[in-house]
Amino acid sequence: MAKTPTKSTHKMTPQHKAALAQGRAEGRAVKSYLEALEKNRPKRGRKRTPDSVKKRLGVIDAQLADATALQRLQLVQERIDLERELEQLSAKVDLSELEAGFVKTAGAYSQRKGISYAAWRALGVPADTLKKAGITR
Repeated sequence: MAKTPTKSTHKMTPQHKAALAQGRAEGRAVKSYLEALEKNRPKRGRKRTPDSVKKRLGVIDAQLADATALQRLQLVQERIDLERELEQLSAKVDLSELEAGFVKTAGAYSQRKGISYAAWRALGVPADTLKKAGITR
């Protein structure tokens, strides 16, 4: 007769649970900072200003009166896109809180995961931020 597998009665120790929680917290801090850097990375080409966007919105409003149905559709979509862009241009992005969390945890995270200075730099993390985190070349 085959033995039935017995249920394991091993439980995690409080230290193990604390280590897992710390790892998750460090991972969240690193992920949040890297995502914010990616989202706010400067784009190539000429930078749009709120004034240039407003000027284009005025041109669109003037063109709508004489536009055909398809042109009107495209102009309305462009206006929606420009209004969204205008909101983003006026919203100030403050990375200081995310950076502070990154600096606090990135050294231990980097060491535990074997992540090099060059890998952080390739993702756009500034050298001075890495220095604050204790990550060196």
